[in-house]
Amino acid sequence: MTQLALLEKADPGRPILWSEGRSMSVGELIARAERFAERLPGDAAALVNLCERRDHFLIAYCAALLERCTTLLPASRAVEAIDEVVAQHPGSVRCTDDDLAAVCAGPVPAGSRDPRTLRVPGDYIAQIAFTSGTTGRPQPHPKRWGALTHGTRINAERIRECFSAPQRAATPWVVATVPPQHMYGIETSVLLPLLADMAVHASRPLFPADVARSLAEVPAPRVLVTTPVHLRALVDSGQPFPAVAVTVSATAPLDAGLAAQAESALGTVMLEMFGSTETCVIASRRTAHEDSWLLYPGVRLEPGAERALVAAPWFDAPTHLQDLIELTGADRFRVRGRNLDMVEVAGKRASLADLTRRLLAVPGVADAVVFQPDAAPGAVRRIAALVVAPGLTPEGICAHLSRSVDAAFMPRPLLLVPALPRNELGKLARARLMAELEREGASR
Repeated sequence: MTQLALLEKADPGRPILWSEGRSMSVGELIARAERFAERLPGDAAALVNLCERRDHFLIAYCAALLERCTTLLPASRAVEAIDEVVAQHPGSVRCTDDDLAAVCAGPVPAGSRDPRTLRVPGDYIAQIAFTSGTTGRPQPHPKRWGALTHGTRINAERIRECFSAPQRAATPWVVATVPPQHMYGIETSVLLPLLADMAVHASRPLFPADVARSLAEVPAPRVLVTTPVHLRALVDSGQPFPAVAVTVSATAPLDAGLAAQAESALGTVMLEMFGSTETCVIASRRTAHEDSWLLYPGVRLEPGAERALVAAPWFDAPTHLQDLIELTGADRFRVRGRNLDMVEVAGKRASLADLTRRLLAVPGVADAVVFQPDAAPGAVRRIAALVVAPGLTPEGICAHLSRSVDAAFMPRPLLLVPALPRNELGKLARARLMAELEREGASR
């Protein structure tokens, strides 16, 4: 059985975390993780990590690795969602920020093991992330430590390729606006510090001034991990930011225009990552300068009429994606849309993502989404739009949109709203969109 390092660059003095106004070393991180591990029941097979603070999450994650206790990541923090995951894993325990508060307080515990000696079996299932699935029952997606290690090394390589030559010898510091409980947040703000000689700020800043403050607290080179929605807010804010070497974006398609604006506003290189909970990151691109994706070495894509098959040597099995893929070279591809994203009206087909992109390009539109509501049997299926655009009218927006969108795909209705019902990763659940559409429609 292959044994892999729990930490790369495991020198006890290496900085790995910025928390409570100071830098925490690898040695202290492991000492506090061991202290928390001692509090876990001896028969605990799995740990539901509900910590919202990134430092607490990271310490609990390491404690689970030390105890060979699989980390469980529910699809949401809703009580029922958590209970369903726990029911599927008898003997699992939960931890919250309150459980970690005492572990993180006070002096560093003594007698910890040397971090350089810590190993984890490569085939050990380190974590299981859950998605809601089409049936509503949580769908598990287990990840082995070997696969996480391999993918993290490539993520780090793609980030470091964006650094200038003088920056490549330094320890990068990650500031993330995304939470650590989701796959994207774990890959970039938990696994990069553990497995790629990077360090991370414990905060999850939301507003532009908070992002600037967190960036200023850590040394260069800095890596900002965010989403397109948050990135747009940063670009539009006019807030000055410390130098950001690389900005990473994922969870939703990033518009090339926004990527270029971000590079100018932040003095950064924009790197967009492509992946899913099922696969982790499998490709990247520099969106301001290229529209095709560069596959990770060893990943194989097979396009299909309705979805793509992706495989890699570190996967347990090939996985289907809902994306419609066009191969453009041996290691390059474009995404033409998603199976669930394609709509047909009056015999014509269009992509909801493309329609949303065109709507966002209307001057004065701050945020928007185009989607297809449910329709009664036999009724004509229309598309609808929710738009955040202070100072604009639906009529004015539609007039501008009609220059680039076929009349069959003009949103009916197009409703102005104060904000879209996005979750903490910036995603829009269909149930929330339908509820917002009904609420706004009823008020008119």
